[in-house]
Amino acid sequence: MSTPAQALQHSLVLAGRGVTKLRKSPVQLVDVILTPVVFLLMFVYLFGGAIAGGDLDAYLQAIVPGIMVMTVFQASVGIGVSLNADAGTGVFDRFRSMPVTRSAPLIGAVLADLVRYLVSLAVLLGLALIMGYRIHTGPLATLAGIGLLLAFGLSFAWLSVYVGMLVKTPGSVTGLMTILILPLTFASNVFVPSQTMPGWLQVWSDVNPVSLMSDAIRGLLNGGPVAGSLLGALAWMAGAIAVFFPLAMRAYRRNAS
Repeated sequence: MSTPAQALQHSLVLAGRGVTKLRKSPVQLVDVILTPVVFLLMFVYLFGGAIAGGDLDAYLQAIVPGIMVMTVFQASVGIGVSLNADAGTGVFDRFRSMPVTRSAPLIGAVLADLVRYLVSLAVLLGLALIMGYRIHTGPLATLAGIGLLLAFGLSFAWLSVYVGMLVKTPGSVTGLMTILILPLTFASNVFVPSQTMPGWLQVWSDVNPVSLMSDAIRGLLNGGPVAGSLLGALAWMAGAIAVFFPLAMRAYRRNAS
């Protein structure tokens, strides 16, 4: 049995392994860089005129925080793919033979994924600023928003970890996670206000974790109310960890046995 301090130390060491893998193979960052860039350019310049009635500046202010949420949400798919690939190499058997906490390989891999989130957010926000997006709050609110986005990605990463421990191939992880993520993303207020949706879909959009976090980030970056949507988003994040962390650990132990 390891103490909490030892468990944290082991997790951080293995997180360093994940960061090293990204540094030696930066091609793994291509998807998290290109996807938000394509979505931002496409929705602002291709669909923005129709959606916003020609007011692209106002639409840009509304859509950027939402795409930031979408970015970290979709980036969380990568951790499941990576762990699934590791499972096929026998590395889990090596971890089991080492004096490390049983949960450290998974926690370390999830923590290393923070690099993917930070890179994708930096590229997205840089492009948005070039296009004319402006943050209307202070540095503390901006940092709080970035912190919440990272926590949001880490919370739902455990869903991807669980799927990665269940299926047999990395391609299956991508396919299944896409099926789960796309309805959450597009049935939200990231791209259009929920008030424009049919009644039944508006009900779902209003409680959708992506919508709730998007509203919270809009409040922190653009100014406006934060508390209500933030509480809802935090409830979803706590629920995701409470459900998928133990499921992922159980699947990992079964996979490594």
